[in-house]
Amino acid sequence: MTFEDGTEVVYSNLVLDGGVEKVFVHFERPGCDGFDSARCELPSYTWTDWEGRFTDEEKRSFENFLSNNAHLLYHYVANEGAKVP
Repeated sequence: MTFEDGTEVVYSNLVLDGGVEKVFVHFERPGCDGFDSARCELPSYTWTDWEGRFTDEEKRSFENFLSNNAHLLYHYVANEGAKVP
């Protein structure tokens, strides 16, 4: 998925860690000095990596996106990706 500002959203395969099924969601966009990137671990919603110039407002927007779409991300992982008609 790509947001209007060029930020791309990708997700990992399902990772089993201590009996917890995790998905890592990456947000990335090109910038003047390389890439802005952020990674969030679901289901804990823990930010595990943050580089570049994403603003606090953008971070809140990503958190809102994750909150509203985590169930879909898990569904896509379980079904080997989103199917595009």
